[in-house]
Amino acid sequence: MHETSGIKLLGELAQGTKCRVARINAQGDLRRRILAMGLVPGVEITVQGRAPLGDPIEIIVRGFRLTLRKEEANGVAVEVF
Repeated sequence: MHETSGIKLLGELAQGTKCRVARINAQGDLRRRILAMGLVPGVEITVQGRAPLGDPIEIIVRGFRLTLRKEEANGVAVEVF
């Protein structure tokens, strides 16, 4: 089953979902860290997998695998397509 289109938090998405970063909701140091990892508005992401309890989440961004804590992932608003 595919996610429906719209704005969601990256940490809410299921494995295999493709999306685009809409905005960064995090503030301060966490915001700077997320941006430094390449998660900037407009970049496409694929959710590669999740740990059994949902934390951490593994994504593919710009051809690289990146693992984020749920707190970090929930600081990123994405548009699902």
